[in-house]
Amino acid sequence: MGPTGPGPSPSRSDPAAGHDPGAGGPTATVGHAPEPAVAGAAGAAGTVGTAGAAGSAGTVAVTTVHGIGSHGGHALADEPPRQAGDDPGSVVMHRPGYPPRQLAATPGAGRDRLSRDPEALAREAAERLRAHAWHPDGSTEETADLGRLVALVADPSTRLWVDLLDPSRALVAEVADALGIHPLVAEDIAERGQRPKLEITGDVAHIVVYALVYSGRVEPSEIDLVLGRRFVLTAHEATWDPREAHQLRGGVGPLLAVGPDYLAWALIDSLVDSYFPIFDGIDEDIDALEDEVIAKSDKQSLTRLFELKKTLVEIRHVVSPMREVFNQLTNRELPLIQPETTLYFRDVYDHLIRLTDELDSYRELVSGILDVYLSTINNNLSLIMKRLTGVTVILAGIGAVGGLFGMSEAGNAFNGREAFGFWAVVAVVLLFAGLVALLLRKIDWI
Repeated sequence: MGPTGPGPSPSRSDPAAGHDPGAGGPTATVGHAPEPAVAGAAGAAGTVGTAGAAGSAGTVAVTTVHGIGSHGGHALADEPPRQAGDDPGSVVMHRPGYPPRQLAATPGAGRDRLSRDPEALAREAAERLRAHAWHPDGSTEETADLGRLVALVADPSTRLWVDLLDPSRALVAEVADALGIHPLVAEDIAERGQRPKLEITGDVAHIVVYALVYSGRVEPSEIDLVLGRRFVLTAHEATWDPREAHQLRGGVGPLLAVGPDYLAWALIDSLVDSYFPIFDGIDEDIDALEDEVIAKSDKQSLTRLFELKKTLVEIRHVVSPMREVFNQLTNRELPLIQPETTLYFRDVYDHLIRLTDELDSYRELVSGILDVYLSTINNNLSLIMKRLTGVTVILAGIGAVGGLFGMSEAGNAFNGREAFGFWAVVAVVLLFAGLVALLLRKIDWI
């Protein structure tokens, strides 16, 4: 349709693209809204809205509302119109610095916001999402509502901590869209199984660390932490409760007042501090195992030894990469971390150095216990061989003397017809065997 006045037309169609407004099917013409949309009115930061009344059915207007992960939560920009020849079945959502994202224009297609069930997400968010907000007046609030989260994101003066407890892929994607987090980061959070690492994507930092639970054997649990300029996002399993951090006893407000990076330090510092009781327990197990192996080397001791060795390897796979992560955090200039907070992260790095040194010592002790076990087994074998040799010496003397008489004398001996000399020889042989046994006992051969 052509313009009706001097102003620009609210939507455009390209005849070269093969779309005829007069044809029977709906058009997929792409335009852009004449005025930027406000995040609060759009309903969610980073969403795609549709514009047009009954007279312009099928026309899609795209306005990008940047989340706080991209431009501090308040920068709004119109999306440029798509070119002719693009796929008419989808629209493009683009954040500066990120690759364009294809969002399906038809309901039920794709993994984006348009295909998510709002009711199911709301129910899951009520159970698994906790958002803590700090306002400039010093007040704080907590919510589990996705709509309220979007409104808090739209306020550039608010600082947020969003905590997700074992979330689904859909909830992670929804929260990531609201915060302006790159889809690849959201995918890593949803899939889990990541190694401890630090990744800078856009203006957010994705930090992967692990919580450890030790009850005879170690059970690692992945924790994903995303740090932005005005928010911290944590995603974890139920085995770790961030609210138990001793730095949060005074509430989350004072930490967010300093900055999201300070809250991130508090959570990670509490996590690393929880490693020390685990290491103390492993130290006690090593001492007990040393005494057990020396006192009694059996199959049960060997099984416990290899379980402990496996536990140390699993802990090393967690602690050693984390040491490198915080080495990068403390030696790189990151705009997300204030210089004052870097000092606190260096303290965490120092704790990790201490833990890795203790871990190396434990591994050496366990290897030493294995050597002690093998030596004990060899010593026991030598002791058995000595005792068998002693018994052989005793029986060899008796057998030699008995062989001189032969078994023909046995009948007379049982009938009492043997002379005194026979019994005298028997007594001498038995006395000699007893003396040999006492001598072998004295030298600890039997």
